[in-house]
Amino acid sequence: MSHFDAEGQAHMVDVTDKAVTDRVAVAACYIKMAQETFDIISEGRAKKGDVLGVARLAGIMGAKRTSDLIPLCHPLPITKVALDLTPDATLPGVRISATVKTTGQTGVEMEALTAASTAALTVYDMAKAVDKAMEIGGLHVVLKDGGKSGRYEAS
Repeated sequence: MSHFDAEGQAHMVDVTDKAVTDRVAVAACYIKMAQETFDIISEGRAKKGDVLGVARLAGIMGAKRTSDLIPLCHPLPITKVALDLTPDATLPGVRISATVKTTGQTGVEMEALTAASTAALTVYDMAKAVDKAMEIGGLHVVLKDGGKSGRYEAS
């Protein structure tokens, strides 16, 4: 657990001596909802506007603000944030994937997780008037690449 010093105190990890490398992380989650809510969102009939478009922007903003939200995260020069919000009738709901890239000394897993969860929370916020029982779940890192630890892919 690199976020604790020898005395067990929380601290920000010193990345000064780490190599600057290209890094990428992909995180995913989903939001389940009632069929009526799914239809409203997928047909573009939500009273608050374009739910998926606003959620995509919120996810991008969330990635950029990760170090403001997670106390020991380093502020990073993010070079790319992309979100895919895909309606899935089998849930019913929306599957969310967030990809974050940087060239730096530490990875962007937390930024990708924050982007995906912020997008899901935004979908909830925009549709809660018609469906308070929506469920957000499955948040996880799908892919992480770059840096000393190399590549990780979820099974």
